[in-house]
Amino acid sequence: MKLHQLRYFAVLAEELHFGRAAERLAITQPPLSSGIKALEEELGVRLFERSSKHVALTAAGQAYLAEVRVVLDRVASAAETARAVAAGLQGRLEIGFAGSMVYRDMPRIVRAFGARAPGIDVNLRELSSAEQLDALLHRQLHAGFINAAAVPPRLACRPLIPDHFVCCLPEAHPLARESAVALPALAQEGFVMFARDVAPANHDNVIALFERAGIHPRTRHAARQWLTVVSLVALGMGVALVPASLAQAGVQGVRFLPIVGLRHPAVGVLAWHEEADNPALRIFLDCAAPFLQSGA
Repeated sequence: MKLHQLRYFAVLAEELHFGRAAERLAITQPPLSSGIKALEEELGVRLFERSSKHVALTAAGQAYLAEVRVVLDRVASAAETARAVAAGLQGRLEIGFAGSMVYRDMPRIVRAFGARAPGIDVNLRELSSAEQLDALLHRQLHAGFINAAAVPPRLACRPLIPDHFVCCLPEAHPLARESAVALPALAQEGFVMFARDVAPANHDNVIALFERAGIHPRTRHAARQWLTVVSLVALGMGVALVPASLAQAGVQGVRFLPIVGLRHPAVGVLAWHEEADNPALRIFLDCAAPFLQSGA
């Protein structure tokens, strides 16, 4: 049984006239007649009563027509779905993000994409940077917002518009009332640091700042999320250098102060697999472009 035979049957059942049905199908009458005959032979039933003057559906034909219409509707729907997915207008994207990206441009990018491609479901998955890199390499994510300056081979990336590091102090700290803090003033402090195994770039960025200032920080605690770092500072567990965007989190009990003479970038990239050929991902990257560093 062939799909075109079902279309022939459905149109003839609606027209009940071979000439008009052939005209609608843009074919001649002989292939229409032979198609209906072949269908009846395959089914082993007569679908039409026909004479030189009229064509009428048999009871079997009427029952068959109801089922054929369902099949043809499903075929048409499947074709529309395939075309929509191919055009990037329907489907699903799996997007990873490090927790701190909530306070950068990630939400604006996702909203811009939603407005442009409302038929695409975006599933956001909070993962560490290391977990995202592994998931991207194994094609388990379409893209990821990662705390990194570079990505492994086989992945592509574009830098986000940079954030910068500031000093995070407990509200009751003697330096918290200052307008800015010089790093040497923190030399004897205990620090809450970002765990290096989660996102090496975050940890190494902070260490680089201390090295430039000639400081060897005393690490009291290591956390796996920037918000945890800030929360520990609020509890008086130490001080920290964190991305300035975290001030948007509204954590009580801390002050964020600029670092004197220093505006060091807190890196971040939007990454994806370089071999990805997904129309929806292409639209997502296009929506992200205004929020990425130009010329990168």
